[in-house]
Amino acid sequence: MPNNKTLCCTCNKPKITYSCKGCLQEFCSTHLSAHRETLNEELNLIIDDYNQFKQMLSEQVRKYSILKLIDQCEMNSTATAPKIAGNYASFLEDQQIFLNYFQEKSNCLIKQIEEIREEDEFNEMNLNYLKDELRKMTEECNNSVNRPLEQYSCSYLTRKSAKSSTETKFSKWKQNGEIIAGGEKPGRGLTQLNFPCSICIDKDSTAYIADSWNHRIVQWKLNEKEGKVVTNGYEKENFMCKLSTPTDVIVDGRDGSLIIADCDNRRIVRWFHKTIEILMTQVDCHCLAQDRSGLLYACNRAKNEVMRWEIGNEDSRTIVSGGNGQGSALNQLSQPARIFVDDEQSIYVSDVGNHRVMKWRKGASQGTIVAGGNHKGKNLNQLNHPAGLTVDSLGRIYVADFGNNRIVRWCEGSKEGEIVISENSKELCCPRSLAFDSDGNLFVVNWGNSRVLKFLPIGGE
Repeated sequence: MPNNKTLCCTCNKPKITYSCKGCLQEFCSTHLSAHRETLNEELNLIIDDYNQFKQMLSEQVRKYSILKLIDQCEMNSTATAPKIAGNYASFLEDQQIFLNYFQEKSNCLIKQIEEIREEDEFNEMNLNYLKDELRKMTEECNNSVNRPLEQYSCSYLTRKSAKSSTETKFSKWKQNGEIIAGGEKPGRGLTQLNFPCSICIDKDSTAYIADSWNHRIVQWKLNEKEGKVVTNGYEKENFMCKLSTPTDVIVDGRDGSLIIADCDNRRIVRWFHKTIEILMTQVDCHCLAQDRSGLLYACNRAKNEVMRWEIGNEDSRTIVSGGNGQGSALNQLSQPARIFVDDEQSIYVSDVGNHRVMKWRKGASQGTIVAGGNHKGKNLNQLNHPAGLTVDSLGRIYVADFGNNRIVRWCEGSKEGEIVISENSKELCCPRSLAFDSDGNLFVVNWGNSRVLKFLPIGGE
């Protein structure tokens, strides 16, 4: 509403004025219009800066494509290709991760700009926010995508070496596990769990547990006696933050955010800095995986399929496993429970209803059986409702054999698996998920007694 006879901050004359909530100044009707034009000009400058950022990003994509071609040529033509390719590969993989990350962020920013322009009710606060976001994104991009090749190569090869030694150093684990989470009767206390479904371990050996029947994600740090609730289904103030029977959680390697299969809410969400972002709705997702380039994989149990897509681009959704109805044929799945994606984007699926693990190579129209597949049973060539799985750098497949209360390992092409943690140890009770940390410790989620166990490795290979 107009004020009565206030000095206009532009013409300095007593007139009926209008307040600008952005700069907190009073303007007469004439100079309010001029002020709006100035704000529009500033918005246009922000859009120009954004377009320059996108142009820089496009140039980086072009450089990436050239380097990818160089890398392939050297692989095909030089005797020293493995060493050179190793350096280029590390650089290219990091570049791809950064490019995907900044493309996603820039897409979010332009949506905000378009919304502000369409509503035409913005002020200095809105513009300052956009300028600050664009400035931070530009600085971060400059610092990330232009790092020297040597730095990328060194950091990548160090990580790769550490990862390989973790996965291949050990062949045996102690049969007596240590309870590191839960252990009491099922409950909502910070020392309790209530039928947890999955676990993931980050680079600091911190565990994130999908505590399903408590409708929460719990963070459990190394050697801590109780967990910390990250997000749960009992949020009173924000309905958007409420989870309902989360069945899986993974850590996004690009920014450390948590991506959650919020099962009974039929959505996939990202949790980051105490805020929640909905990535996908109307999906019956039970488990998740992410490859090195940041592409996300989700298992839709109701449709017996696994889909892949680029976060922020729903049009990129592609079915990469199953999708041909429920069944036992090699192009079908039956109640898929867990997935794992390797460096070549091959997908491993715990095919519960068929008591087998399937491997679908990138672009394949059907999978191959790599574990089980000989009906339900407890022989070494059989599985009983396989649940969690992971694959090491040698292609060895570790399976939480839910119905047999054991952890088994299969080598691709083998007719039988071998027992890693035996049912005779009496430690396991409906194992549903498993993971390794950087020291080779094996973590197993016991769904049946609401606890997580850690099994220590024995010696080396």
